[in-house]
Amino acid sequence: MKKYLKPTEIIDWNKPEIASKAKDLAAAKTSRVDVAKSCFQWVRDHIKHIDDYDIPTVSVTASEVLKSGSGICYAKSHLLAALLRANSIPTGFCYQRLSRDDNGAPYCLHGLNAVYLPEIEWYRVDARGNKKGVDAQFIPPVEQLAFSIRLEGEIDFPTILPDPLPIIIETLRKYPVKDELWDNLPDLEAI
Repeated sequence: MKKYLKPTEIIDWNKPEIASKAKDLAAAKTSRVDVAKSCFQWVRDHIKHIDDYDIPTVSVTASEVLKSGSGICYAKSHLLAALLRANSIPTGFCYQRLSRDDNGAPYCLHGLNAVYLPEIEWYRVDARGNKKGVDAQFIPPVEQLAFSIRLEGEIDFPTILPDPLPIIIETLRKYPVKDELWDNLPDLEAI
């Protein structure tokens, strides 16, 4: 379980600003579930998805996302993992392969998290941000993710990784502007 708690270059929860925000979000909470819900809802509702708000800057690390107040799904999952890990809640990364236009190919990866809650074990959450047609919630043990698998070629990968996929980090760093990133979102058929 230690690998789901460690700080990394990307999940930099050991930075003072992340640790402070994590402490604030955990204040007065009486259980791990309450802390996890507080962190999830804050990232989902307060960190703007760069496509929904047409924000040109691409963030990568958790601290960059916190500072900018925005990120794509992958970056938002980095911040959520950092906040949860700073509160000693094991958190991993999960991915879905989704149609980019809800009409089959082309596809791209979508990033989300899995949180370890002793009462129910691993529980997936998606802090992408809600909008019309997207209603992700934190209601354990029921999963209510932003997207469901509906089309041939889409995949809900069951793997819970301790670190973001390298292709995600490489892509975010290679395309630091939203429009360039949007044209080059990563895709994999297996993890």
